[in-house]
Amino acid sequence: MKITSFQASLAAAVLLTATWLAVPVSAQTQTQPAAQARPAAPAPVAAQPAPVAPAAVAQPVAAPAPSTAAPAAAAPVAATSGAPATEAAVAPAPEAAPKAGIAPAMKELSPWVMFMSADIIVKAVMIGLAFASLVTWTVFIAKSIELSVASAKLRSALKKIAEVRSLAEAQMALGTKQGILPSFLAAALREARMSAGLSSDSGIKERAASSFAEIVRAEQRRIRIGMGFLATIGSTSPFVGLFGTVWGIMNSFIGISKSQTTNLAVVAPGIAEALLATAIGLVAAIPAVIIYNHFSRVTKGYLELVSRASGAAARLLSRDLDRSHGGAHSRAAE
Repeated sequence: MKITSFQASLAAAVLLTATWLAVPVSAQTQTQPAAQARPAAPAPVAAQPAPVAPAAVAQPVAAPAPSTAAPAAAAPVAATSGAPATEAAVAPAPEAAPKAGIAPAMKELSPWVMFMSADIIVKAVMIGLAFASLVTWTVFIAKSIELSVASAKLRSALKKIAEVRSLAEAQMALGTKQGILPSFLAAALREARMSAGLSSDSGIKERAASSFAEIVRAEQRRIRIGMGFLATIGSTSPFVGLFGTVWGIMNSFIGISKSQTTNLAVVAPGIAEALLATAIGLVAAIPAVIIYNHFSRVTKGYLELVSRASGAAARLLSRDLDRSHGGAHSRAAE
């Protein structure tokens, strides 16, 4: 009976010990998912195995205690270490949003800001085109005044000699004024004086016409001064502006490759700066072409007046020659 009771008590003790050892293991398996789901939950779970341990058995209590305490301690550490990571991941998001919203406002795409932000080559192109535009308008103002004054003087001179009969009377009517018509009269008188005593009137007229042609060519060269600038600016400014645009877009693509982004806010300023060069080139070229065509018409009209002045001087010379020969014939008849 004693042996049977001893075996029964031993079996009960073994069963109790096995039950006690099984309880911490199940508690540990339950606390680990809880620690992963909610870091604050495992703290009370670690205290549950302590009341289950019996007072009679001392050695098994000491063994599982560290195992139960370890997950309980690890769980808060994991929770505390995981909290800054989530905060660090969430915190920059509100800061990045204002930066993305502020960047376009700070980058004001006005012409002056785009000029100041452009590359040195694009800046040089823009400055050159602006100077070309300034030259265009300067030539326009200067040539307009010059052609207006020259045309008015020549018309007035032609009216004054419309009723005169000889070169001498024409010079007296014009006085000492300088101009294209006085130059024709002076050339005709000089040729008549140098050809005195010659009986060939046709030779005198040919030589005078040659002098008149030289004066007309000189006047054409003088009146066309500045027209070459307009032609050059009108034909080359678009291509110069296109060169600045190509250079600026090339730099923009280089910046895109360096920044590793295709965001429009990053790409747009560089492309806008490049396109500004083409815009300035067109601003310089279009007025130059229009002004050149205008001056071509005005110059053509002025040169027609010069031809009229040359014809008037030639007619006065022809009358003087006929008059001189008529006087010689009348004196011979007497």
